[in-house]
Amino acid sequence: METISKIRAYIIDNFLFGEAGDLKNEDSLLDEGIVDSTGILELVAFLEEQFEIRIEDEEMIPENLDSIDHISEFVKRKSC
Repeated sequence: METISKIRAYIIDNFLFGEAGDLKNEDSLLDEGIVDSTGILELVAFLEEQFEIRIEDEEMIPENLDSIDHISEFVKRKSC
């Protein structure tokens, strides 16, 4: 499964209880109220385990983690 699909599936399963609704990959997870600060920590733990990367505290910013698209691009950069 490709990176974006794994991330999308995780968010839908864990934060939207299996109901994707009209979630788009570019939607802000914070602005839409899908993920809160605790959810970001859960998401980071998932990303670190799933993609075998290490996310530093200073990398936990909206530019990296606020949408499925941003997360996917961030993971790709970290995986190189």
